[in-house]
Amino acid sequence: MTISMTGFAAAKGQGAGAGWSWDLRAVNGKGLDLRLRVPDWIDGLELALRGELTRALSRGNVSLTLRVSRDQVETEALRLNQGTLRAVLQALSQIEDEAMRTGMTLAQPSHADVLGFRGVIEAGQADEDTAALRMAILADLPALIAAFNAMRAAEGAALHQVIAGQIDRIAALQEEAQQALEARKGQQSAILHAQLARILDNSDGADPQRVAQELALLAVKTDITEELDRLQAHIAAARALLAETGPVGRKFDFLMQEFMREANTLCSKAQDIALTRIGLDLKTVIDQMREQVQNVE
Repeated sequence: MTISMTGFAAAKGQGAGAGWSWDLRAVNGKGLDLRLRVPDWIDGLELALRGELTRALSRGNVSLTLRVSRDQVETEALRLNQGTLRAVLQALSQIEDEAMRTGMTLAQPSHADVLGFRGVIEAGQADEDTAALRMAILADLPALIAAFNAMRAAEGAALHQVIAGQIDRIAALQEEAQQALEARKGQQSAILHAQLARILDNSDGADPQRVAQELALLAVKTDITEELDRLQAHIAAARALLAETGPVGRKFDFLMQEFMREANTLCSKAQDIALTRIGLDLKTVIDQMREQVQNVE
C-alpha cells in the first residue's frame, strides 16, 4: 500500500472536566518534522504527544494543534505579577520626581489605579493536578491518528494509480527504444562501413586496422543496449516498491535519479531521430513521476 505524506484530520473530545479540539495536518518532507501547539500548563502532554506521533508516522512535515477549554471560574485565579508591579511603581516614582522638579504637583494614584495597569493582575492557571486531563486527551489521540492515516491512505491509493501508470508508460517507451535500436542496427552498420571506406580512400598511409578500431569504438559509444537493460531493471524495482507495505519514499527518490541518468545517457548516445524522441519522452515522464514520488511516505 502506498501512503501519501499529505493528510488532514480534525476532531473534538471531552473528559476530566474539559473539552478540546484537535487539528492534525501534514505535507511532504524529507524526514519527520513535528510541530506541536498544545497547552503548556498540562504537565507532560507535549512530550507524550510527540512520542505517540513519532511512533505512528515516518515522514512528513506534521503540525498538531490542540485547544483545551475548561470552566474559567474553576480553573483560573487572579494573580499579582510582582515584577510588573515593581516596574509600574518605579515608573510612577520617576514621574513624580520629574513633576516635582518642574514645580508640578500630581495626585497620588490609588490602589485601583495601580492594579489597573496592564499586566499587574493576571488570570493564571490555578494550581491543580492535570494528570487526569492529560490521560483523557492521550486516550483520544489514537482515533485522531487513525482518521489522519485513513486520509493519507486514500491519498496514497490515488497516488499509487498515478505512479503505476507512469511506470507503465516508461516500460512502453523502453520497449519502443528497444525496437528502434533493432531497426537502427542495419542502418548504423551500413553507415559505419561507408565511413570506413571513405576514410580509407582519402587517407594516405593510414593504418586500416587502426581506422577500423576507431570506428568500432564509435559504435560502442553509440550503443544504448546497457541503458535499456538498466531501464528495464529500474522498472521492475519501481513496481516492487509499489507492492511493498512500508514507507518506500526514500527508495523511490533514489530510484528516480537512476531513471533520469539512463534517460539522459540514452539521449546523448541516440544519434537517431526516433531514439532521441523516445529519450525526450522518457525524461518528461520520469520528471512527472519524480514530482509524484515526492509525496510518498
